[in-house]
Amino acid sequence: MGTAYCGTAEEKRALDTYIKLMRAANSMTARLSGLMKQHGLTPSQFGLLEVLYHRGPLCQRELGRKLLTSGGNVTMVVDNLEKRSLVLRHRSATDRRYISVHLTPAGADLIQEIFPLHVEAIVTHLGVLTPFEQDELGLLCRTLGLACAGREDASLAPSKARVGQEPPGSLTGRDTR
Repeated sequence: MGTAYCGTAEEKRALDTYIKLMRAANSMTARLSGLMKQHGLTPSQFGLLEVLYHRGPLCQRELGRKLLTSGGNVTMVVDNLEKRSLVLRHRSATDRRYISVHLTPAGADLIQEIFPLHVEAIVTHLGVLTPFEQDELGLLCRTLGLACAGREDASLAPSKARVGQEPPGSLTGRDTR
């Protein structure tokens, strides 16, 4: 279902695309959040544990950047995870303003248990797209994300000639009507 907005063709196309993007993201998030809820985690809490697991200890400001959230939200997420003994804060001895967040053994155990299941669910859900389509979607999302962040970089953007075109000899068998 597209937009009912009666604007220009360009406006309608942009709105339709935005609606599809948001619905797809919301559907996928809803599907993936079930696993997190089973373990008493919100998506933000899961994301923070995952970042610490893969990146190691980080300050709250860096966590906010990685999670695309505000400093206040990161503080609340860290507070809640700290209450459950899944993370702990370390204040720097040389600069008391710098506080890093670390996984506890219990936090590491939890994310090690559920992260493979999370990846499996993502692979399953994205499996409706061919590998080529997944690559294209990734490139398009990166281009859009960089542009929205004001960091347009032509070297990172997908080639305009490549977007939407299957590589030579590729047969997806998809009916795109």
